[in-house]
Amino acid sequence: MRRSHLALVSASLALLAATAPSHAQTATSYDELAKSEAAANSENGKRVAPVKSIRNPSDEVSPEMQAMIGAPYPPHFNADPKTPAEWKELIDRRAKLAIAGLPALKERLGVKVEEAKIAGVHCFIVTPNKIPADNRRRLLVHVHGGGYVFGPGEAALPEAILMAGFGGFKVISVDYRMPPDFPYPAAMDDAIAVWKALVKTNDASRMAIFGTSTGGAMTLAMVLRAKAEKLPRPAAIAPGTPWADIDKIGDSYAGNEWLDNVLVTWDGWLGRAAKLYANGTSLKDPQISPIYGDFKGFPPTILTSGTRDLFLSNTVRTHRKLRRAGVVADLNVYEGQSHAQYQFNVNAPETKEAFTDIARFFDRHLEE
Repeated sequence: MRRSHLALVSASLALLAATAPSHAQTATSYDELAKSEAAANSENGKRVAPVKSIRNPSDEVSPEMQAMIGAPYPPHFNADPKTPAEWKELIDRRAKLAIAGLPALKERLGVKVEEAKIAGVHCFIVTPNKIPADNRRRLLVHVHGGGYVFGPGEAALPEAILMAGFGGFKVISVDYRMPPDFPYPAAMDDAIAVWKALVKTNDASRMAIFGTSTGGAMTLAMVLRAKAEKLPRPAAIAPGTPWADIDKIGDSYAGNEWLDNVLVTWDGWLGRAAKLYANGTSLKDPQISPIYGDFKGFPPTILTSGTRDLFLSNTVRTHRKLRRAGVVADLNVYEGQSHAQYQFNVNAPETKEAFTDIARFFDRHLEE
């Protein structure tokens, strides 16, 4: 590298020393920084950037979303469970937090939740109190997020409730098996078993699959598996910020590391969960990292992400691959949002906007 570590630190300190609200540099400090950065980046290869302090985005982002964007890292971001018991303690602790908010969320959005067994798999049926006439024969299948480890039981339900409430759809949420007791392929086996059972009694042209993060990856992998097993495919899918490449591959894994205040870094609990789930299977297996599968013949797809999302590259790579395969694919990217923050607060206008967009997309592509 063409500059010393001392020069890099000096340039970074000069940048952080700026006190004007616009973070503008004095002419001298900017010139020094520009010269230093130009020298560091004069060759083809890795990009070198100074230490930065990034404020919340503009007033175009709602106050509710501003609060989430500016929040500190979650306390579990660097969790490193060493045993199955330690994983279960972390999983249970996080699940209790999610479950505590469910009664208010169900009441706020006017939905009811019932438990069911479908193909031997534990599921939840989420039904809005009022279903529009156009949606009465439609059915959505939900696969939840959580890094293949978080969200057991009712803890998986917030996204399904948001979709049912804002979209007016009946939703089947799959409570698939997860590590540490059930690594790959248990989750996918459960999800596809439910899909097989449902398409026997429902018209796939009136069905969609959706999910976020892990659920987004599973949504894509379910279509790949449906293709391979010659099963009916959904009429549309909505993989939100999908974990399409479970390995640390993609520009935003570096660019948004430490900026995303939800996932923060692949090298924390996230990468550890990836390895726990894969259980020795190649991380490039399309059933684990669906970006390596064949997207030809996929149904119309809507993807959602944010500019600070660690999985922004996963989402963008998926979108481009779908388009190159000739698939109708929409991409919604929200200003300032970290991973999946469009679904964390029912009162944030961006939450209603995101799920309304997905609902309208489904309305265009699902038969009545």
